[in-house]
Amino acid sequence: MLKPRKAASDAYRRTWLRGAPPPRWVRVLPVLLLVGVGGASLSDSVPVDLGFLLGAVPPLAVLAYGPWATAFLGAATIGLLTLPLFHLNRPGNTDLFTLGFVATLSVFVSFVRGRRDEQLDLERTVAETAQRAIVPDVRRRVGPVRCASLYRAAERGTLVGGDFFDVRAGPHGVRAVLGDVQGHGLSAVATVASVLGAFREAVLDDVDAESIAARLDRRLVVDSARTEHAELFATAVLLDFAPRGPEVRVLACGHPPPVLVRGGAVSTMELDPGPPLGLGLADVMPGTAATLSLRPGDRLLLASDGVLEARDATGAFYPFVEHLAGMTGVGMDELPGEIWSDLCRFAPKIQDDVTLLILALDASGRSFDE
Repeated sequence: MLKPRKAASDAYRRTWLRGAPPPRWVRVLPVLLLVGVGGASLSDSVPVDLGFLLGAVPPLAVLAYGPWATAFLGAATIGLLTLPLFHLNRPGNTDLFTLGFVATLSVFVSFVRGRRDEQLDLERTVAETAQRAIVPDVRRRVGPVRCASLYRAAERGTLVGGDFFDVRAGPHGVRAVLGDVQGHGLSAVATVASVLGAFREAVLDDVDAESIAARLDRRLVVDSARTEHAELFATAVLLDFAPRGPEVRVLACGHPPPVLVRGGAVSTMELDPGPPLGLGLADVMPGTAATLSLRPGDRLLLASDGVLEARDATGAFYPFVEHLAGMTGVGMDELPGEIWSDLCRFAPKIQDDVTLLILALDASGRSFDE
């Protein structure tokens, strides 16, 4: 499975200004400046006094070094100015006091930055652990079903947004879900956790997709009742793979249907969709699940609104099916990343959570019980 949190785009990785370690050039710069000024001062061919550049060494050291290394570079700067060998225009006491104050202040700032970085790293680790517990990575194979996925939360710095997906094996077969709750970003995380918890329980108890949809609907209705004017709802697609055989039942609840890739042909499944979950209508007017017999090599692609409703600079929607027709030869594990790259080229800015789930029966023919 393509790991959704590590691959696909540098835009979603942590950068130096967003908590990542500083790049190598930042670490080298103060040392290079120190050595460069010292070497130039020994040469008679440099007509300009370069001693003023040394004042930048301690502040630059703060960006990449701890207090001890910053203190060492500050002391080296003062030594370079005072040693007669380098004849850096013989600085006066005021210059030395000023540089000493800057170096001391830089050491203090480096100490504070280091403590803050440690706290931020701890908080980031806790947050990532909690978010991965809500939406863990999907395994490459669940029972007889092969899986590949990609998940990009719209809110930078988070791993979970308003989209959810999971693939689970239970006593009645393999069940899969992909959906989108009301809102996105951190405000939707609690609803996502509630929906996925209900889905994982339903996989163990309920016998078909309609029963699972009804349970998720009741879960959201109950959660909405606890908060005034909450009006929680979600759209979802549920897949119910038979314990044996190639059949899969697909139920859409206010969500676009899956796309079927069969050979070189790409088509959208025709479904009788039911209402979104959370409106209390799943038992009253449920949708009709369609049964599909999968052939060897068939793939089912489920996508969130972040894919289907992405727009280019002119406001045109992303032509998912048309573009997917040109990727039928891409391997299953590589396909999520290929779609993501194509989406990033099409849309100048991704403003919604992006989720892809690709499912196919194992070509080896192994059954659910194996």
